Amino acid sequence: MKQARVLTDAEFKRLLAVVTQMKHAGRNRLALMLSHLAGLRVGEIAALTVRDVIDGEGKVREQLRLRAEITKGGHARVVFLNEKLRREIERHRADWRENRDVDAPLLLTQKRTAFSANTLCQLMGQLYKSAGLDGATSHSGRRWFITRLAHSGVSPKVIMTLAGHRNLTTTQRYIDVRDEMMKAAVDLL
Repeated sequence: MKQARVLTDAEFKRLLAVVTQMKHAGRNRLALMLSHLAGLRVGEIAALTVRDVIDGEGKVREQLRLRAEITKGGHARVVFLNEKLRREIERHRADWRENRDVDAPLLLTQKRTAFSANTLCQLMGQLYKSAGLDGATSHSGRRWFITRLAHSGVSPKVIMTLAGHRNLTTTQRYIDVRDEMMKAAVDLL
């Protein structure tokens, strides 16, 4: 099975620019950012509630705990939210029409219901297609996240843990390698 395409920085910027011009821009942008900046799977994103990202004092959390029942492997894990992603969550919250119950879905469909993993997967596919990014899927953000960490020199064990993988070989399959990366590596010698 062919793997989801990993976007270049320019493609990612183009994707966000295209999404900004669309209906439900804030929601769609947050879904993409959760995928790219936290490495979340589409099912994990769809299952997030307000309580998962907003604490009891109304502040965006620095980390969220994914419950075992919403992860692929059935193992709870901690996901760290960097400053950029926390700002994105805050921006999305400013767009809410009303105060949301803490147990309400973080992302709502047009009908104001929770996304299923399948509908969010289809939405992400449409967003990538609108930006002209053939081969990109709902898994592209997760692959981008893991690839970026690997090429930034982050320990494989840390990447594996952040991704929620139990085996390092699984994590390694996510890492994209391009000619310019190989050239830069050889140029270090």
